[in-house]
Amino acid sequence: MKYLQFFVFPRFMQYVYLVLLLSSSLFFQSCTQEDSNVKLKEVSLNEYKNRRFFGIIDSTFTLNYPFIHLERNHYQFYTKGSPNFEKLYFDIKQMVRFKDRKLNFYHIGGSHLQADIYTHEMRTLLQTNWKGLPGERGWVFPFDLAKTNNPRNYSFHSSNKWSNYRSTLDRPDSLDYGLLGMVLETSDSIIDIRFKYKKTKVKPVFDRVRVYHNKGAFPYTFSFAENDTFVIRVQTNVNVGYTDIHFDKNLDKFHMVLTKQSHLPYNFRLLGFQLSNNQPGISYTTIGVNGASLPTHLGNTLFEEQLRELPPDFFAFSVGTNDANMLYKDFSPEFFKANLDSLIQVVLRVNPNCAILLTVPNDAHFKKKYLNRNVAREREMIRELAKKYEGAVWDMYGIMGELGSSTTWYSYGLMRYDLVHFTASGYKIKGDMYFESFLKWLEQMDLRDRVLFGNKSSN
Repeated sequence: MKYLQFFVFPRFMQYVYLVLLLSSSLFFQSCTQEDSNVKLKEVSLNEYKNRRFFGIIDSTFTLNYPFIHLERNHYQFYTKGSPNFEKLYFDIKQMVRFKDRKLNFYHIGGSHLQADIYTHEMRTLLQTNWKGLPGERGWVFPFDLAKTNNPRNYSFHSSNKWSNYRSTLDRPDSLDYGLLGMVLETSDSIIDIRFKYKKTKVKPVFDRVRVYHNKGAFPYTFSFAENDTFVIRVQTNVNVGYTDIHFDKNLDKFHMVLTKQSHLPYNFRLLGFQLSNNQPGISYTTIGVNGASLPTHLGNTLFEEQLRELPPDFFAFSVGTNDANMLYKDFSPEFFKANLDSLIQVVLRVNPNCAILLTVPNDAHFKKKYLNRNVAREREMIRELAKKYEGAVWDMYGIMGELGSSTTWYSYGLMRYDLVHFTASGYKIKGDMYFESFLKWLEQMDLRDRVLFGNKSSN
C-alpha cells in the first residue's frame, strides 16, 4: 500500500476554519453574552483550558520538582488561528482513524539532539501512543564511526578506517554537507557497515534502506550477508546522490557490504541512512551536531535537496543554545532572528503546509559562571517569528523557571556541571513534558471542535 506522505493542501481550505469560526460566532450571538464569551475563549488556540496532567507527568511530579512551571507546559500561539497546525491536526485524526498514512516529523538543533535522549523519548511515546501506528525510524547517522557520541538507541560498527567531517568544524570546499551535517569518507574497495537497535523500547522495522552518498556515477555494488536473498531491487539516484535497497522482508538490523567495481581511485562519502517501511504512523528524525548553530545548518548546501525527498509535515526548531553562547554585548537578536527566519523559509519551501514549532532554548550559563541573558532575548525573536508564520512556541525557558533556573535544576541532579546540558534524568523529564505539550495541543483542538461543531473526540 502506498501511504500518503505529502500533498499540497489547497489554500482555500486553510481558511475554512475562519469561516466556520465566524459562523459559530453568529450563532453564539443568540446565547447569553456570558456563555458566548466563554465559548469563544475555548475556541481560541491562545486560551489554554484543558487538564494539567496526562499520566506521563502526574501530580506527584510537582512534589518532587516544585520549581518546574508545568502550567506553562503547552503550545503557545500568537495568532488567532494556524492553518498549518489545522492541517496537521486533520492528518493526525485521519491517520488514527483510518491508519492510512505516514507523517514525517523533524526536529533540528545541536548537541541536545545529537544525543537523541529527550527526542527519542518523544519518538517512543509517539510510536506507542496509538495502536497499529508503529511508524518508522527515519534518518540515522553512524556517529560512533565518526568518533563522536552516538545515540544510545542504535549503533553502527565497521571494520574500515573512516575520515570524519563535521559541519561545525570542517568546511573544505570540496565537501557538501546534507541534512544531518556530517560526512564519513573512505577509499577502501570493500566496505562493511553493521546497524542494530539497542537500549530502546521501539524498534521500527524497515523494508527499505536508503544510503545517501556521493552524487554521479557510483562504482559500488551492495550485498547484505544473510539477508541478501531478500533484496528485490536496488536503485541509485545519481542526481541527488543515494541508493535505495528494497527488501521483501521486514528487518530490524543489517550488515551491508559495498564492493567497488572499478580500479580507479574513489572516495566513498556517507551522508546518512534512511530506514523506511510501509506501515502507518509517525517518522521522527532528529537533526543535530554538537556545537551546531543556525549558520551551521544554513551552510549545509544539500539540506533542502535532501529534505525534499521526504517532506516534513511537522518541523520543530530547537536552535539557539549555541547562537546565544556569548557575552550579552556580542549577541545580536536581529541576527539570530534573520537566521532562524531563513531556516524556516527553507522548510516552508519544501512544504508550505508544514506545521512549525519553535522551542525556546533552556536556561544555561555562559562559561559555567555567567548567567546567559541572551536566551530571554531569543525568546522574543522566536515569538515574533511564531506570529509571522502562524506557528507554535514551546517555551522550555519559561517551564524551567527562566533566568538562573539551570542552577536549581543542577542542584536536583537534572543538569550537568556545565549548566547547559541535562543529565539523563533531566532529559527524560524534558522528553515527557515535550510529549505532554503535544497531547495538550491535540486535546485543545478536540475541545475547540466540540465547541464549534459539537464533534466528539475521536482519540
